[in-house]
Amino acid sequence: MSQVFDCIVVGGGHAGCEAAAALARLGHATLLITGNVDRLGHLSCNPAIGGLAKTHMVREIDALGGMMGLWADAAGIQMRVLNMSKGPAVRATRGQMDRQAYMQAVRRTLFSLPHLRIWQDQVTDLTTDDTRVTGVRTRQGLHFAAKHVLLTTGTFLAGRIHIGLVNMPAGRLGDEPATGLSEALTGLGIQLGRLKTGTTPRLLGSSINYEVLEAQYSDDPLPQFSFTGPKPSLPQVPCHLSWTTEVTHDIIREGFDRSPLFTGVITGTGARYCPSIEDKVARFPDRERHHVFLEPEGLDGAEVYCNGISTSLPLDIQERMVHSIRGLEKAVMVRPGYAIEYDYANPLQVQKTLETKAVTGLWFAGQINGTSGYEEAAAQGMWAALNISCRLRDLPPFVLRRDEAYMAVLVDDLVTEGTLEPYRMFTSRAEHRLLLREDTADMRLTPRGRELGLVDDARWQAFLARRAQCDKAKDYLESTRLGSGSTVRGNAAAGMTLAEALRRPEVNLEDLEALDSGLADLLADSSAFDRGTIQADVKYKGYIDRQHALVQRSLKLEETPLPTDLDYTKVAGLSNEVIEKLCRVRPASLGQAGRISGVTPAAVDCLEIHLHKLGLLRLGGMHRG
Repeated sequence: MSQVFDCIVVGGGHAGCEAAAALARLGHATLLITGNVDRLGHLSCNPAIGGLAKTHMVREIDALGGMMGLWADAAGIQMRVLNMSKGPAVRATRGQMDRQAYMQAVRRTLFSLPHLRIWQDQVTDLTTDDTRVTGVRTRQGLHFAAKHVLLTTGTFLAGRIHIGLVNMPAGRLGDEPATGLSEALTGLGIQLGRLKTGTTPRLLGSSINYEVLEAQYSDDPLPQFSFTGPKPSLPQVPCHLSWTTEVTHDIIREGFDRSPLFTGVITGTGARYCPSIEDKVARFPDRERHHVFLEPEGLDGAEVYCNGISTSLPLDIQERMVHSIRGLEKAVMVRPGYAIEYDYANPLQVQKTLETKAVTGLWFAGQINGTSGYEEAAAQGMWAALNISCRLRDLPPFVLRRDEAYMAVLVDDLVTEGTLEPYRMFTSRAEHRLLLREDTADMRLTPRGRELGLVDDARWQAFLARRAQCDKAKDYLESTRLGSGSTVRGNAAAGMTLAEALRRPEVNLEDLEALDSGLADLLADSSAFDRGTIQADVKYKGYIDRQHALVQRSLKLEETPLPTDLDYTKVAGLSNEVIEKLCRVRPASLGQAGRISGVTPAAVDCLEIHLHKLGLLRLGGMHRG
């Protein structure tokens, strides 16, 4: 207990578990403090991992040598790929989890790491020396010393639950909130705000009439999240689909006068893109119905999660609402839906490494930065952990560009724009999403993970084999021509390379394998996943090359640093509004400055000219694109 830890991670949610695992595996003495060791890696809301844009971050974590993909594959009980009818850039794997199996997978990993100490307690205060963090104090009266402290407090920071007009302090239903830490942060100059999220009623699975519901099954073959880990091995079970009705909506409206959302009891800002059912009914009065996905919480679990009807309505309204939905007429509620308010720090107060600007050695990851979602949290946990490790080892910071990873888009959005509502990742947030497909995360990031020491030999050898196989197949497609008289899908293709034929919209790899035995032999042992990578890389090569060209044109701005102490009031031509925004964000580069809302291209030109006057930039080499 008396040792000085390299890092103390506060919180055992998805950000904390990913960060603690990474730091310990990199050899750093790490202490993970959580309020309930039995809840490590708990899927507090929906027991599911992945989805649109979220899976991209899970795969990026895995590509860097992280754990979430492996844990999800170990616990998946319904695995599907979404958006298969659309382009590969917006397809995403989604897995329904066995809640207990997921937590068991997390615990097995964390308790096996020799450099990780786990302690059940509540952190109530931070200790500092001038402007640097030195450790934490806990409710049990202990002081732990550390070089760095990473806060991953989730919804626990001054958390309060709302069910109708009844409310109580809690981090989630059944768990105490974190108290005292908010005061400690404000005492250090960190400004806190208030956000709100929510969850749905849980129902007794045996009380649901599945015969009248639409079933959704796993894909065959089963997709997986990890590039190199074992395939999902648990039995697969279906989820089911139902709908709300006009009767449901009328019942919900009856509860508006006792809703904490509409009576002003809740002051925190809720998630715009994942609203409660009462919010959906109020905002979209003309909608006749809304989806309700009934998702099992585990193979042996009795409960079913009702995705789509997150609510904080009074209990009597919740029960009547549930019974008005097809298949749920006799459903028994086991746990109510509820809203939860919690403290967060606007991420304008953290640097791109996720270290706070106010206190050296203090780092934030997850919902404390205003995000929503397990995957967003885990990505930040990995990002912060790698940066803490780089600091401990005197290495350059781990900072990716927006064209390199979704997690980079996430972090850049947070530290550049900040957020006043729960931030959720979407594919539309990534301007280079064709370069950021979920199947190419290893090609982009595994070499980085290897350099940093987190990708072990087994993962590295598996990556090298996959890359070599994909490169060999793509080279074959580009260099092999079809013979005279060849047709593909009824169209003449004589003399074309296989790659040129594949770029026709209606043609796929299977068509070409039927024409070329060499290609068929080459792909005989390739997985469906690898085949998808090969096909997308070749079919969309022209678009991909254009994306890379756009990236190269914008790199000049991204690679032009702005001094951290630059006096923006001395920059000629800037408006007071732009000066205020630049002073608040303190962008690291001209590129980041240009992404701040309200900072116009003309303002960036003024910054370029000012840097030139200071002797920090040669004009004439900048390219806008």
